[in-house]
Amino acid sequence: METTNTVDHNVYQDVSSSTLINNRLAEQQGAFPTNNATKKYSDHPNLLELPHYGLEELGLRNLGHVYRNLPVPTLVEHSIARAEGILASNGALCVKTGKYTGRSPHDKFIVDEPESRDEIHWSKMNVPIPEFNFDRLFRRVRSYVQGRDLYIFDGYVGADPHYQYGVRVITERASQSLFAQQLFIRPTIEQLKTHHADFTVIAVPGLHADPEDDGINSEAFIVLHLSKKMVIIGGSKYAGEIKKSVFSLMNYFMTKADVLPMHCAANMDADGHTALFFGLSGTGKTTLSADPQRYLIGDDEHGWSDHGVFNFEGGCYAKTIKLRREQEPQIWDAIRFGSLMENVVLDHDTRIPDYDDGSLTENTRVAYPVEYIPNAVIPGIGRHPKTIIFLTADAFGVLPPIAKLTKEQAMYHFMSGYTSKVAGTERGIKDPVATFSAGFGKCFLPLAASVYAKLLGKRLEEHPETNVYLVNTGWSGGGYGVGQRVPIAYTRAMVSAAVNGTLDNVNFYPHPIFKVLVPESIPGIPGEILDPVQTWKNPKAYEKQAKQLAQLFVDNFQKFEGVPQAVLEAQPNLN
Repeated sequence: METTNTVDHNVYQDVSSSTLINNRLAEQQGAFPTNNATKKYSDHPNLLELPHYGLEELGLRNLGHVYRNLPVPTLVEHSIARAEGILASNGALCVKTGKYTGRSPHDKFIVDEPESRDEIHWSKMNVPIPEFNFDRLFRRVRSYVQGRDLYIFDGYVGADPHYQYGVRVITERASQSLFAQQLFIRPTIEQLKTHHADFTVIAVPGLHADPEDDGINSEAFIVLHLSKKMVIIGGSKYAGEIKKSVFSLMNYFMTKADVLPMHCAANMDADGHTALFFGLSGTGKTTLSADPQRYLIGDDEHGWSDHGVFNFEGGCYAKTIKLRREQEPQIWDAIRFGSLMENVVLDHDTRIPDYDDGSLTENTRVAYPVEYIPNAVIPGIGRHPKTIIFLTADAFGVLPPIAKLTKEQAMYHFMSGYTSKVAGTERGIKDPVATFSAGFGKCFLPLAASVYAKLLGKRLEEHPETNVYLVNTGWSGGGYGVGQRVPIAYTRAMVSAAVNGTLDNVNFYPHPIFKVLVPESIPGIPGEILDPVQTWKNPKAYEKQAKQLAQLFVDNFQKFEGVPQAVLEAQPNLN
């Protein structure tokens, strides 16, 4: 996602880069050129007495200063001194990411190489690039970094030690190193001494590729080499590319360990009952999972293994557009010193963030460690989920506000990953547009959707006590522009009934078209809300609209191969 907005936010220009400041910082923190093997780190206990940190093994040589796992205040100082960002009034570091204000899916590639070639589900989301082109881009990276300062973050991904990988993030920007330190799992001093990098990410946004020579689509590139367990990123300052590249690696390697990788939030109650929340943008995943009465395991990426659920990350990456303290107090209070805001507009004089200003992008973000949430679970590990919530914002207004799913229906809706776009979200959209994203995040899935769905089915079969619900946070009583959005108070009450076990004691009946199981009653919820046809003035109009959406489900599902017959039979009824 790119922006061409030319609004001039001069507040970001108040700080100028200074070579003198950078050199003084380097002297004070003990950094040195990596070809000086005699000088030792002594100014900070987190820094090992290793001058090269293994960078020469990657072909990264003739470098400037190299910093490894600098403390947060130091990274903030470096970011400001290098004019990468400024401090906001709340203490967070605020940066702009330039042309790229979100992920750039058309610039992401997976190397077509023998070890992984036959496993990858090649598609518009998983675009192959020859290994020759990867090697050429990597040579350009190695040449580009010569003489430049680099920042290393060594940490981990995967809170469960049984499935934990060492991750190394190498960046040219101190602010991106801060991002990595806050988003991934931070090592102890002892762990840092023996840290081994299973995954390596190199991010050099200052390097712009040549699309014609390098065989790519633009000056930006995000290239995953699965057998090398390496990612190289160039041309984009958007730090989310680092996060989601590692997530894509986990989505590949976790399946080999019989772990289901999931693009979802997770929380649990005081008794340890875990709930998972899947949902695409605009469905309410962040709002509904950030419950002050429950304990946050993680906001975005998790694995489900034989042992239970675990967070992949050590931090959160939340949207800030239209942020309100009354609605999301935990996120609001987490934006403080040590947090990194991207593309949030600040008042020129006071530097107070204007979360309503989307002139740079609607995708304004903040990264912070999960410990900034007062009821966070540390480490991010929970039991097998008691409840799974699939969130959808149905703009057709025909899905029930909550419905229970069988195992096969859960696999079907997991592979479908349905929500909808409405007028105003993109140019040219006048009527609701159905959007399907397998696994509620197909752009991060290197393998076929059926691989992940079968793992989900396996876990549900192993844990029949797990209940799965489809929750419609969209419209009722008519489609977008006619009906009304399901009141958030009702949605919260229905989700609470699902996670606290209230729905275990109610009767359900199958929906005549979508086959999902609709509750006959829920304490505190008007009965007519639960049955969507009762909210429509014209039942025949409802049936016509419902069958239109059902046909879209069926059409979308035709692209999947290797799907069990029982799952195919869970598709909507078109008769």
